[in-house]
Amino acid sequence: MKDNSIKSKLMRYMDAGFPIIYINTFEEDKADDLIRSVSRGREVYEWNGTCGYMDFQTKAPMMEDCSLEYMLDQHRTVDTLDRQAIVLKDVTPFFEDSKGVVNPENARVVSKLKGMARMINQGMADATILIIARTIVIPPELDNYITILEMEPLSDAEIRDVIRTFISDNRMRMVREELIEEMAMAFKGLTEFEINNLLALSYAQDGELTRSDLKLIFDQKQQMIRKSGILEMIPLKETIDDIGGLENLKTWFRRKAKVYKNLNKAETFGVDMPKGVLIAGISGCGKSLTAKAAASLFEVPLLRLDMGRLMGKYVGESEENMRKATALAEAISPCVLWIDEIEKAFAGIGGTGGGAEVTTRLFGNFLTWMQEKRSPVFVVATANDVTKLPPELLRKGRFDEIFYVGLPKKGERRRIFEIHIQKRRPQDLAAIDLNELAAKTEGFSGADIEGVIKDAIESAFADDKDRIQTQDVLTAIRNTHSLSEIMKEDLDRLAKIYETGNFKNASK
Repeated sequence: MKDNSIKSKLMRYMDAGFPIIYINTFEEDKADDLIRSVSRGREVYEWNGTCGYMDFQTKAPMMEDCSLEYMLDQHRTVDTLDRQAIVLKDVTPFFEDSKGVVNPENARVVSKLKGMARMINQGMADATILIIARTIVIPPELDNYITILEMEPLSDAEIRDVIRTFISDNRMRMVREELIEEMAMAFKGLTEFEINNLLALSYAQDGELTRSDLKLIFDQKQQMIRKSGILEMIPLKETIDDIGGLENLKTWFRRKAKVYKNLNKAETFGVDMPKGVLIAGISGCGKSLTAKAAASLFEVPLLRLDMGRLMGKYVGESEENMRKATALAEAISPCVLWIDEIEKAFAGIGGTGGGAEVTTRLFGNFLTWMQEKRSPVFVVATANDVTKLPPELLRKGRFDEIFYVGLPKKGERRRIFEIHIQKRRPQDLAAIDLNELAAKTEGFSGADIEGVIKDAIESAFADDKDRIQTQDVLTAIRNTHSLSEIMKEDLDRLAKIYETGNFKNASK
């Protein structure tokens, strides 16, 4: 079996003459160790923004205050480039433009790198240029010469080793193995640098590691989300009991929750890691609510992915944002990742033009991640119009299940009325005829019913009433145009598609 570790890949790429390898990582020291392990007789030189031109192995400066452009000039010929590896750090600013204004120095740097890459690509020099950076910025001129490598996240065993090493180095008293396991799961997705920092912070507080320190890890992951600007963490207020109806979907979620809360046992038993669910159907019928309720049921954070935030202005930036978003979700895991109105996110798949091509690549990256992910990130994708989704997304195996949510039936409407009255005016609930309200709201969505209750309560307050009655709600119903009235043709069309397609009904 082929070794697909990052070390093996880097060796293969260097031996095959890949001109520029972009190592995407925050941990420069680990990247340095990796490069040392594969350099094999090559002379290795480094440039960084702090020290300039330096010997990579000894980190001794070779020329102080040396510009990147001048350093590249020293390696631009076949004789000065052959059998070398050039390590570049802090170079992404040279790859960015400033509101469309070309910086002459940046343009010269990119041009020199392109010339060196062409020599390597044509077999004129046996060399490799290695860029180490936390973010990926690729100038269009270098796009064809760059190969991206992602540093592998620490495995569970490696995280446990980091924790045990910290305990040993600080001569701490015995820490329970169960706590080490819990902390290792919580640290998942963080770098060794971040883990050691959090362990040091925990130790500084009281001289020991306890379960209360898990909150520090969670807070650090929240910081990661805020700094990313791509994902947002949604506060959990709703529970599965706040959903009126959709019994099939709720039962399915409860079964998945049992697996999710006992992943190690489930996997040992032979159960596959849950992937996620696609919930399709008309707006206002509880799709978004189910995403929030699922996270609450699973007792994990809920992350919302705004696909609009992924789109970048540089070549490869959108794809990098997608990689960053999925990597961040894996770092926060176990979690629920909610993608709302997913059909809008991937509109234009297979079309022509720059925007459509970027969307197609994003979609491909998303599918690959969904297919290959091994982390406990449970994806809840919602869609209003399934006909606008790429067929590849609906293929068996992408999601664990696809559910269709339609307009609520009479019994479900009764339950929705009960939930919203109980939430706002519980003291009035017993005197209200829920059966009559349900009978009078044929074609109403869950959102319509919530709006009716809000209107009825507001009107009662404005009229100085001390409670709401059935008649107040009936008046609000008469003054409401239901979703089935406003969108009748679209609803009929979608209902036929969902009923004849391979979708499981969320309701009984």
